[in-house]
Amino acid sequence: MLTAFTAGLLLITVSELGDKTFFIAMILAMHHSRRWVFTGVVAALAAMTIISVLFGKAVSRLPEVYTHYAVIVLFIFFGIKLLYQASKITAAADKAEVMEEMEEAKAAVEKADLQLPKRKTPLSIVSEAFVLTFMAEWGDRTQIATIALAAGKNAIGVTIGAILGHAICAAIAVIGGKMIAGKISERQLTFAGGCLFLIFGVVAAIEGV
Repeated sequence: MLTAFTAGLLLITVSELGDKTFFIAMILAMHHSRRWVFTGVVAALAAMTIISVLFGKAVSRLPEVYTHYAVIVLFIFFGIKLLYQASKITAAADKAEVMEEMEEAKAAVEKADLQLPKRKTPLSIVSEAFVLTFMAEWGDRTQIATIALAAGKNAIGVTIGAILGHAICAAIAVIGGKMIAGKISERQLTFAGGCLFLIFGVVAAIEGV
């Protein structure tokens, strides 16, 4: 369980910093109550984590040999893909990548704000944060990684670790996102994520030997 918890915590924390959901939380917190934004964002990410873990456990009911090699292939594939993407990000383009993610998040928030009444209630803020975050996270690589982790490791450990990782990133975004946004390096985060995926792939392969 401890290994599963650590894997979920590390993978999510590294992957979610500077992600679209990070900037959605940051932008929402600049206009609304941080407490309600944090509640909505974490609720959405927790729901997504639970769905992913349940799906992962359903996949694990397939013949073990298939799920084992599928998990290895997924981790190594994403690891190589992220390292390749990191190698293509030049120093000049690094900040541009971050700004692009931020602009996409800003556009999504502005569109959602237009559909809500001008006077925001705690429930409307939580709902907006929940829906925007859930939609942005659906199909993201962290969702697929959570499914893969749950298929091969303790479900409770993965769930707690992943939710805690999401909560840490959400707290950073809501409390000090604007301050650190300009210091985020997309290249370094992508490289770190790639290394982490490869490590999990290798560990999964060794554990199966």
